[in-house]
Amino acid sequence: MRQRIIGFDLARAYAIFGMFIVNFNFCFGSFQDRTTIGTFLNLFTGNSTAIFIICAGMGVSLMTHNFLNCSKEDKRKFKSIILKRSWFLFALGLLLYNWWAGDILHFYGGYMHIAAFILFIPKRYYLISAIVAIVIFHILLFIIPVFTGWDLTILKYADFWTIKGFLRNTFYNGWNSIFPWVAYFLLGMWLGRINWKEPKMRQRIFFTGFIFFLLLEGLRRYSLYKQFDRRILDYIHADYFPPYLPFMIITASFALMTITVCIWLGEKFEKSLIIKWLSDTGKMTLTNYVQHLTIGVLVFQLLTGSKYTGGYLQMGKVLSPAYILTFSFCYFVASVLFSTLWIKKFGRGPLELLMRKISDNEKPSTQQAAL
Repeated sequence: MRQRIIGFDLARAYAIFGMFIVNFNFCFGSFQDRTTIGTFLNLFTGNSTAIFIICAGMGVSLMTHNFLNCSKEDKRKFKSIILKRSWFLFALGLLLYNWWAGDILHFYGGYMHIAAFILFIPKRYYLISAIVAIVIFHILLFIIPVFTGWDLTILKYADFWTIKGFLRNTFYNGWNSIFPWVAYFLLGMWLGRINWKEPKMRQRIFFTGFIFFLLLEGLRRYSLYKQFDRRILDYIHADYFPPYLPFMIITASFALMTITVCIWLGEKFEKSLIIKWLSDTGKMTLTNYVQHLTIGVLVFQLLTGSKYTGGYLQMGKVLSPAYILTFSFCYFVASVLFSTLWIKKFGRGPLELLMRKISDNEKPSTQQAAL
């Protein structure tokens, strides 16, 4: 088995912390708050989700990193495992959707299902496929109005449970629809195939992200300075939805920098207890995602008396960003403690164990790095 890289788990831990902030703020706060703390909370919007999806793609790719040495039977078994995991995540996500309408897991299952059929292709095709996914989304923008199906007053998808609405939401204009969000997953699959032990490769990845991030941030600021046409401004400054190209580039760039820094931290402070605890939290990303949207929102509701909206926009009294940030941080600390104790006893999170029990009944003879 290839040695697990601690930095990837640190990146997952960062992603889940960011999702705590974004989702608690969505449920009980406001993205329109322009105070210093409110602006800080909004920095996590999109970036955390991008890292979450990219790390998922890396996990799948790392499973089959040494695929050239795999037999046809091993390849078949790897494909079977990925397909079963994709179905598990899809089903779990649809169950969660009834409670949290912003669920990402059923989309995640869709990305993984696609990945199962391209596991063993040369890595350059992952980047090509990512570009194709983004292009398809932008073509669809000219065919179907992007807000079709949405009740924009509370950000509810009106016809999700119809065949037409479900397909439209899943493939085009859901929160994390396959087009274009699978591009992050495919980028992650490409990243999972490169040699992260090579310092020059890490530098190349970091500075690629850094340069694109600066270019896009510069473009955004320049567009405001030059007072571009409103439609162009909306396209350049789009934040999460719709996920236009500039948003995807800037969030992917931030992800490249963050993942590289996390790998450096994991190596530099490998013996640190804090790094180990955060790594354990990253190993339980699936469990921590689900529990913060169930247990977490219920605890928040109980403490504040605020009404949980079911994943729709908060229309009543909103809580201050300082309260949102404080609760998110405290809840993350509690999640770190829970993850550390659980991992110490069981090795994997409860949902991670369940997924593997369902999917890993056929294990390849050549086992790769664990997801």
